[in-house]
Amino acid sequence: MLAWCCARSNSGSFLIRIEDLDSGRTRAGSAEQQLDDLATIGLEWDQPVASQSERHYLYRDALEQLRQAGLLYECWCTRAEIREASSAPHGAPQHYPGTCRELAGGEIAKRRASGRPAALRVRAEGAEVDFTDRVHGELRGAVDDFVVARQDGGFAYHLAVVVDDAAQAIDEVVRGDDLLDSVASQRWLQNQLGLPRPNYVHVPLLRDGDGKRMSKRDSSVTLAGQAAIGTAPELVRSNLAASVGLCEPSEQLSNDQLLNRFSSILVESAT
Repeated sequence: MLAWCCARSNSGSFLIRIEDLDSGRTRAGSAEQQLDDLATIGLEWDQPVASQSERHYLYRDALEQLRQAGLLYECWCTRAEIREASSAPHGAPQHYPGTCRELAGGEIAKRRASGRPAALRVRAEGAEVDFTDRVHGELRGAVDDFVVARQDGGFAYHLAVVVDDAAQAIDEVVRGDDLLDSVASQRWLQNQLGLPRPNYVHVPLLRDGDGKRMSKRDSSVTLAGQAAIGTAPELVRSNLAASVGLCEPSEQLSNDQLLNRFSSILVESAT
């Protein structure tokens, strides 16, 4: 809803992308159901709807560009090995310790011959990136040697969304603030690939009454789940708008009214 408000309040297009890179976790019909839910609560979008599963050729081209620039290396580390290294004295939590970054040629050949698949990581060289978020302000983030191609051969999130944002001419990304830490890595990729740099708006996550983050695994976040507990679609829309101060609980707003309220809040915050 907030992404829709940001786009429409600026007379912009509201684009939807189905991020279905991980085929093992993609359920048949789930994307169609989510689109139906959005339409039911009045959030119309501009066509076409892009699916990442149909855009692999773009990601391969970006990988080759990084490879030609000498910015990729193979990594055979498992998540368990990285966690173990991070928990060691002086280890940086959640950061890649560089185990495979400077392997000798003989060691690389040995690991390739073992048949164990390798991921591809970037050589970020400890870069730090400055960026601005419309909610969180001026920020600076460190760039880890993050994965751009997984060990199973799939493309990683950072690479795919950066390439897609450029291909779709996205000039503003609105998403949950659980992804705020990913901006530095994505800005770095945009710089290396010579891509446009969109603006970012990271908003608070939707949480339940106990403060727990709501997710797709929770059936109550779907319209069908809400209907099962007696909440009609129009009330879901009102509750969402009320959660960010755009209306009172149960108040019914048209799309024009919703945008007027949203624009008024932006004017107030600017002054």
